[in-house]
Amino acid sequence: MPTYEYACTECGEQIEVHATIAEKQKGLKVVCPKCGSKKTARVFGSFTVMGAARGRSGPSMCGPQAGPGCCG
Repeated sequence: MPTYEYACTECGEQIEVHATIAEKQKGLKVVCPKCGSKKTARVFGSFTVMGAARGRSGPSMCGPQAGPGCCG
């Protein structure tokens, strides 16, 4: 079940809501557990994409014992 992140616009409380995609599409009614406000905004968290980036220089994701073919 996906987790959606919200923030209360009144007090700043961070709220995690576990809901199905169908529930989300119907419209979630998020209430702040700290102050009871219904004024909440969806927060889009960060994510990491791992993979070889061609043409970029920087630290390698492979360890010192990596063999041929590892990390590009």
